[in-house]
Amino acid sequence: MMGFWNTPQKVQLPTMAMVVLLVLVFLCTNGVESRKAKHVDCFEYSAISCRAYGASLADFGGVGDGTTSNTKAFQAAIQHLSQYESQGGSQLFVPAGKWLTGSFNLTSHFTLYLHKDAVLLASQDENEWPVIDPLPSYGRGRDTAGGRFISLIFGTNLTDVVVTGENGTVDGQGELWWQKFHKGELKYTRPYLIEIMFSENIQISNLTLINSPSWNVHPVYSSNVLVQGLTILAPVTSPNTDGINPDSCTNTRIEDCYIVSGDDCIAVKSGWDEYGIAFGMPTKALMIRRLTCISPFSAVIALGSEMSGGIQDVRAEDIFAINTESAVRIKTAVGRGGFVKDIYVRRMTMNTMKYVFWIAGDYGSHADNGYDPNAIPVIQNINYHDMVAENVTMAGKLGGLTGDPFTGICISNVTITMAKKGKKVPWNCTDVAGISSGVVPQPCELLADQGPEKIGECNLPEESLPVDNMQVQLCTYRGNYL
Repeated sequence: MMGFWNTPQKVQLPTMAMVVLLVLVFLCTNGVESRKAKHVDCFEYSAISCRAYGASLADFGGVGDGTTSNTKAFQAAIQHLSQYESQGGSQLFVPAGKWLTGSFNLTSHFTLYLHKDAVLLASQDENEWPVIDPLPSYGRGRDTAGGRFISLIFGTNLTDVVVTGENGTVDGQGELWWQKFHKGELKYTRPYLIEIMFSENIQISNLTLINSPSWNVHPVYSSNVLVQGLTILAPVTSPNTDGINPDSCTNTRIEDCYIVSGDDCIAVKSGWDEYGIAFGMPTKALMIRRLTCISPFSAVIALGSEMSGGIQDVRAEDIFAINTESAVRIKTAVGRGGFVKDIYVRRMTMNTMKYVFWIAGDYGSHADNGYDPNAIPVIQNINYHDMVAENVTMAGKLGGLTGDPFTGICISNVTITMAKKGKKVPWNCTDVAGISSGVVPQPCELLADQGPEKIGECNLPEESLPVDNMQVQLCTYRGNYL
């Protein structure tokens, strides 16, 4: 049965507010029949857009028993709801239950909402995962040459899409895929949990994502992206289970997320070697704030290694990391080309780290042998300010390229307490240039100490990014399902 989505109501008078509240109470209770046991859902949630129409997955034959495939139910529901794109948009509500499904495609002006007790179980039947072309900025799959399995929740060339819930769960059931990866049995690159490409005005929020086959959230070739309030969990030894990977995106905001993963909690990307250079779409204007990360073998935030389209104007603040290999890691190599510049990190707290600062110009891992050995990456204007770390093995390992040093590195007001078994020489710097101020232990000579009076030397931008103007509104849903 179709449900009605109320548009947001801007009520100022107390009397009117009471009327609205009474109406909502009536809507949420009306229609409960003693004999028919019809269940009524009524709730509010925050989104970049509200919807005029809605339906439940159960209306399209969905069965939440954990064993029945719901792939066709999801596809039929979204196909039906797509007719409302120009009439106020629509939402698909996923009720409580365990909903086994293969991949399905989203549509524009659409919201997918998961009940708090809803679990999407990713099918382990490869026949429910179509194979699609590699990303044009990569030239091949990440696991194998050639194509890749489509992501569980997928969309391309869309406008105004929300994937959200009341912390409902998406379970990638990744163990089967991880075993195939380790055994070399993959025919195509593993699927991601959520991938939205060539799209704009995207919200992914208030979900729990677990056991992804590979990357969890991958917005790519998109703009105006809000990722908010996600809990992402995977075994810390699971392969390539990156948390959130903005890739060739403009105006992205990632905030209030908790990530435990087997790879980088956030990896910022923009294409691989000659394919990324040719595609030429950078990631820029990215804000990351209020992130908690645990990843013993990877970074809190990685820039690269696939950065051949360029990465510019990334800001990270109020970050907490524990038992993680490195804080912000820049990964690149000869042949990558591109650039990483105008990076600003501040107010970061860490405990039990292998490295705090890690820049690697020798990362390697090329798409194929067609990369250009004259494509030299440019790394410049990298700023770190107001950071505290305890139980650290090595303060910094900074390695640029001989003849093409990484420049403009600034580190200020940073206190690092070394572990009892930490490196006797806490810094290792080659082919880099920059300054430091108020840093303990004292950095290498290539980061010239400016003295405590220059503690604010790292110039952090004061103006906000356009994506900070991306706001959510309160939406109300009432829908019936049997």
